[in-house]
This record gives sequence, structure tokens and C-alpha cells, in this order.
Amino acid sequence: MSWNDLISLICLALGGFFFLAGTVGLLRLPDVFTRLHALTKADNLGLGLIVLSALFQIEDWLVRLKLVFIWALVLFASATVAHLIARRALQQMEEERAPVVEKRAKPGVAEKRIADSRL
Repeated sequence: MSWNDLISLICLALGGFFFLAGTVGLLRLPDVFTRLHALTKADNLGLGLIVLSALFQIEDWLVRLKLVFIWALVLFASATVAHLIARRALQQMEEERAPVVEKRAKPGVAEKRIADSRL
């Protein structure tokens, strides 16, 4: 077993560990924001280590470049998707906390009802 094989095996095992840790975080953490944080961080690192493992085994530079490019695309895509999911979850939380009167009433009606109730 050469040094390349040993480094590749270590990176592959660590990448698998981080994927497993991200999955456990997804299943065990309490809310959507901590789940997203655990999943995106662990999966990006896990994929990076697996790509690094493959880079030690592949001899063609073009294939290596393609793997790094794919990993970079996944990094950008996962960050974007996590941001969109978090923004939508935050909007839903704000909608749930809003008073029912403000949801159904026209602008200014809620203030009039509050003023009338004080009389």
C-alpha cells in the first residue's frame, strides 16, 4: 500500500464519518436552523474529503479538475438552498406569530378596533 492509497483511505473514511455526522444532526437536532447548519457543514466537508480521496487515485488532470469543479458547484448550491430553506422557515415562523386580526383585516382596521375597544 502506497502513501497515496493510505491518504486516500483516511480521507475516504473521514468523509464518510462527516456524512454520517450530518445525517445524525439532521435527525436529532431540534429545529430547522440547527439541522440545516449541521447538515450543510458536515456534508460539504464530507464531500470535500471524498473528492480529495479521489484526487489521490486519479491520474488524469482533466478529471481531477472536473471533480473539483463539481465539488465547488455543490458548495454553492447547498449554501443557496440552505439560505432559501432558512428564509422560508423564518417567514413561516413570523406568520404563525402574527395576530389573527392583522392577518384578516385591511390596513388601518386593526388600529380602529383597538381604539374602539379602549372606549
